[in-house]
Parts: sequence; structure tokens; C-alpha cells
Amino acid sequence: MNEETQSITNPEVGMPVSLAINRQGLPDKVFQLRKRLYLKAKQEPDFRFYALYDRIYRADVLAAAWDQVAGNGGAPGVDGVTIEAIEKSPEGVEGFLRALQEDLKAKRYKPRAVKRVDIPKADGGKRPLGIPTVRDRVVQTAVKLILEPIFEADFMECSYGFRPDRNAHQALKVIRKGLSEGKRAVYDADLKGYFDSIPHDKLMRAVEKRISDGAVLKLIWQWLKTPVQEPGDRHNPPRNRKPTQGTPQGGVISPLLANLYLHWLDRGFHARGGPAHWAKAELVRYADDFVVLARYQGERLRNWLEERLEGRMGLTLNRHKTRVVNLNEAKASLDFLGYTYRYDQDRHGHHRRYVNQMPSRKACARQRAKLRDLFSHRHSFVPADELIRRANRQLQGWAGYFGQGYPRQAFRNMNHYTRERLVKHLKRRSQRPYRPPVGVSWYTHVYQNLGLIQL
Repeated sequence: MNEETQSITNPEVGMPVSLAINRQGLPDKVFQLRKRLYLKAKQEPDFRFYALYDRIYRADVLAAAWDQVAGNGGAPGVDGVTIEAIEKSPEGVEGFLRALQEDLKAKRYKPRAVKRVDIPKADGGKRPLGIPTVRDRVVQTAVKLILEPIFEADFMECSYGFRPDRNAHQALKVIRKGLSEGKRAVYDADLKGYFDSIPHDKLMRAVEKRISDGAVLKLIWQWLKTPVQEPGDRHNPPRNRKPTQGTPQGGVISPLLANLYLHWLDRGFHARGGPAHWAKAELVRYADDFVVLARYQGERLRNWLEERLEGRMGLTLNRHKTRVVNLNEAKASLDFLGYTYRYDQDRHGHHRRYVNQMPSRKACARQRAKLRDLFSHRHSFVPADELIRRANRQLQGWAGYFGQGYPRQAFRNMNHYTRERLVKHLKRRSQRPYRPPVGVSWYTHVYQNLGLIQL
């Protein structure tokens, strides 16, 4: 056993639960390898890992990667090969993984182009999404299994997005706590096309801070430079575009790399000469969405953030959306991760104010749009009980995320909207006038007889 995977006896303080306890159901040897990599990286912050490539094509690592890719499902890439096709092929999954292992071991592996599709955004625009082939997704997942524990040892507490055992609710609680403590001057940042604008050379330098294995670095570089297949139309065939910057959204490895690059914002912010010390400011980041809380947002703090992001890191702030908001001011509000924060007057007549956290207008509008589509004409032939089951699942998921803070009014409004849309749908789909049983109100009929849930 070489130096970087030897047993380490240091206490596992601060280790993510998923690295300390095998909740992902990984093969035991893969789980133990990830654990050792994390502990080695935590123990030696300046250590550069030089012998990782042979771990990536280990049979158990590739099998674990396949399980995750197959479990996530997803569309095929440019080659049209689906997960089901691999499972039903004469060689089966075992043959697929064996051939992939041989290609990696002989260093013959080359990624295929990434298929680009456009998915709708909440604001009416479209977000480009890259879909690698199933084969490339398996290799990227294997690399992620090996590199993630190393970078996790470095990542800071202020980062919550796309990390094991961390989520948006934790970030939201930190914001609410900071606002309650008086840090109500907020720098609300918006990075313009972050995933598509990360400079490749600077990103690779960030990777090389920890990884010196040339074969692993070559894999990452290949994925960054993989052509993107732009969709064609009836007049033009699909064409490939070679990216000069960015990491395509949709790639398995992309969130880890995107987090790694912004980790250098986190480090600078908390360094001895950073705003966490001289401004007593607090950074809360969820992937590329972040806010900075402080008691006062002075020019020095704003200049530091903008110089760091645009000057040193080569990113672009969206000046129309980036703003400084002071929640001490009347009617001022902050929207973050689907929630709105305000510093409101006590509703019970007391002479005090409180931090109000509730679902944002945009979040409510998006949910109403989903319900409106569910009860639209195009679902007229879906049985009513099935539609209600779908609506209940949607409402439960929405309420599960938006149950923090003070959501009662938003929940009440959503109940009313859902009930009205369902009643309208039932009346429209019936050839004869649809009415509840005699002596039963619509309210009772919808909730008790038909089983629609209330938030």
C-alpha cells in the first residue's frame, strides 16, 4: 500500500457522514478507499496525490460508478446508447465495464461529444444542458468517487451546494441566523453564466493544487475540451462546437469542478486579509449562488468581492441582478434559493421586528404553473384519482422544501389555488354538470371524498 492510501489513525473529526458511514451502499473496499483519501487529505493540506489513475479503473470502482449512473437514469448521449440497451446487450453490464476498464488501463479512452439540449428556466429563458454518453458518465462518476473525498477535505463550511451531507436548508438556516444577529446588509451576487465561463487554465491550476497524477489531469482536461453537439433543425444538421471555457452543465464531474473553482473565493474570503476578518462578514454559498451578510456593506467589501471574482478568477457579475440590499429598510427583501427574507414588524402588536422567511413569489408562481399544467386540457383523459395522486406528490414535495420559516400564508394560498383548479378541471371534463353529492360542500368533497391533501 503506497503512502497516500495507508491507514491513518487521526480522529475522524468533521468527516462528512457519507464518508464516515457507508450510506451510499458502496462496495466496502471503495468506501474504505474514499475514507482513507479523505483522512490523508485532511491530515496533510499541502499533499498532492500522485497515484490515483489505477484506482479509477478498478473493477469495484467502475461497478459502483455504474450503479450510480443506472440509478439516476437519464437520456442517452450522442451515440444513442441507453442504460437499458447496455443491460440487455449480449455482453451485459459486466462486458461493458470490462471493455471500459481495458480502454482506461491502456489509456485508449476518449470521451464522445456532449449532446446539448435546452431546458426551460423559471424566468422564461432556456438553460443549456449537456448530456454525456452513458459510457462517459460512468467514467466521470468513477473519477468523482476518487476525487470527491480529497476535495471535500479542503472545502469550507460556507459551501452547501452539491456536497455530501449538505443541502439548501442548511444554507437557509445560516442566513436566517445571520440576519437575526444583525447582519442585515446583504451583497446579493449573480454570476453570469458561471458554468459556461470558468476559465479552463485557472480551473486546472485549482485541480493541480491537490492532484499531480498526469493521467487523471488528462481525463479532466479532455472533458473540459470535449466538443458540444449543438442541436440541428430541418435545414441544418447537428454540429460540434469546441468549448474554450466552462464546464458543461449535466456532466457528472461538473458540479465538483465548479465547487472547486469557487472554493478559492471561499478561501480568500476567510483568509487573514479577507472580509470575514476586517468586515466581520459572512459568506453563504450554494454552488454559484451566494450572498455576503454584514452589518455594513462598504465600498471596500464590494470592491474586494468584485476584484476577486472578475479580476483574479475571470468570472463575470451580472450587474443588473447583483445588488446590495439593507433589510433594515422598510419593504426591503432578499430572495435566495426560492425563499424571501424580510425584517418585518411583529404581527402581534409588540414593538419589535423579526426575520420573516417565506416562499418567494417566483417559487409560488412556478408551483402554480405546474399545477395549472397538471389540470390542463391535455390531461383530460387521465383518471381523476390519478391526477389527484400526482398533485399530492407535487404538493408534498413543494411543502417539504418550503416548510421553513413562516410559510402559512403561502400554503393557504396554494391550497386555495389547487382546489379551484381541480374543481374547474372536474367541471370541464364531464359531459354533464359535475357536482359533489347532495349536502356535501365542494370543500369537503375535494379534501375528504377525493383525497386532495392540504398543506
